[in-house]
Amino acid sequence: MPSTPHRPDAAVHAAPAVQAGPAVHTGPTGHAEPTGHAGPAARTGSAVPAGSVDPKAGPSDPADPPGGDARSRRAGWIPAGRSDRLIAVSALWGALLMWLHAQVPNGFGLGSLLETFLPWAGLGVPVLLAFAVVRRSRFAAVAVVVPAVAWVSLFGGVVVDKTSAGGDLVVVTHNVGEANREPGRTARALALSGADVLALEELSSKTAPVYERELAANFPYHSVHQGVGLWSTYPLRDVEPVPIMPWTRAVRATVHTPKGPVAVFAAHLASVRVSPAGGFATARRNEAGRNLAEVVRAERLPRVVVVGDFNGTGEDTALRPLTSQLRSAQGEAGAGFGFTWPASFPLVRIDQIFVRGVSPVSSWSLPATGSDHLPVAASLRL
Repeated sequence: MPSTPHRPDAAVHAAPAVQAGPAVHTGPTGHAEPTGHAGPAARTGSAVPAGSVDPKAGPSDPADPPGGDARSRRAGWIPAGRSDRLIAVSALWGALLMWLHAQVPNGFGLGSLLETFLPWAGLGVPVLLAFAVVRRSRFAAVAVVVPAVAWVSLFGGVVVDKTSAGGDLVVVTHNVGEANREPGRTARALALSGADVLALEELSSKTAPVYERELAANFPYHSVHQGVGLWSTYPLRDVEPVPIMPWTRAVRATVHTPKGPVAVFAAHLASVRVSPAGGFATARRNEAGRNLAEVVRAERLPRVVVVGDFNGTGEDTALRPLTSQLRSAQGEAGAGFGFTWPASFPLVRIDQIFVRGVSPVSSWSLPATGSDHLPVAASLRL
């Protein structure tokens, strides 16, 4: 049979990929060393010196890059990474909660809890902005603008001073605190408040006589029904309890002012309880608010003033059956939020003056007394 011509072993002829690599030889120490034959990288000029970073290579942590392109580095800003996206998502969620607060379900009172402290949501804006500045992230900084716009759209008009001079009727309301150890001092301070009509809540059988005695010289007309009382410089007529709860927590009276009669309601809605099982429990307060709303809706006098401790803010959706028929004196004629509780460091405004058929001219808070609430006042044009 024909003989096969002798061919060199295939292993002698390396594949192109192998030929492209540098040849090596074993040095005296036994380590492989390059012979100086340049491979493809060296021939194309793309070799990267030892210890340097290849600009074509991606960052070691692609989700959180340490640098950016030349323009970003010159501007002092870096591309968005994982932390920057977290800041942006937090900002957008905060904006949504502010804009859609009325849509938050009230299971376990979460909706009421959010709306009670809603003005404080704005504190998240400078915090997130500080994180964006530390990160030097333009992406995160732009995202923080969204909750800032949401807060301003909700409360920008509240912080503006809208007070003016004048008015025909000054109304003051104060939860004097059943545990108030200085009812006499509180009564004397209220006597000097300039009120034409004064509503007090959380009176007790022991403190009510003290207020009656101390306020008699300034308010010739008054009526007390259990824990709620009204004092007036003008005659009070048709004073009667309003059944919003099983026991008396609200009264209604006609105040005969020089410019005509005004229906005045003083109320103390049920307290809010907080517990692990029930959460921010507002069911009893909400029911009392609905009962009061029905009575106010049926009021025949065109000028109506509703004051008291509502244990809730004017933004609380659960109290909308009442607040939707009225206007807030603080919202229309106040300066700032007018927080009233706790008196030592007010965080929320739960003591309110609402009106219908009259115009608020100014609204303000009075200095602290021995109560855990601040008194609030409003001047009204009849």
